[in-house]
Amino acid sequence: MDDTDRKLLALLGENARRPVADLARDLGLARSTVQARLERLERTGTISGYALRLGEDATLGQIRATVLLALEPRATGAVIARLARMPEVAAAHTASGRADLVLTLAAPTTAALDAALDRLGTIDGVKSTETLIHLSTKIDRLG
Repeated sequence: MDDTDRKLLALLGENARRPVADLARDLGLARSTVQARLERLERTGTISGYALRLGEDATLGQIRATVLLALEPRATGAVIARLARMPEVAAAHTASGRADLVLTLAAPTTAALDAALDRLGTIDGVKSTETLIHLSTKIDRLG
């Protein structure tokens, strides 16, 4: 990956729906050159897809929380399988340190979030949880 690829990725990071012709103009390259670069970046996995990012109106009212889970040894696979069936689990990451998994939960009400947290505590293999409620988002580069 060179500087042109990095500039292309930065432009796509701002708006992944930009037409190739606009990207080419901003990069000072031919449209076919930009299209070839996009295809290469997709083929090599640098670009793994284009995703929908919901605007604030679509997520307005959603209560979000980060949950740190400590697990029993060798329970990760079974716990993740259970988490995958919970619609409130927006993301799950393995982690190092005091937590084995870091979750992002989203629910429409505090009651729904509380019920999801209660269900987390009943999953076999979960030793403990710590919940941090999101109050406001100041920076969000990941979507």
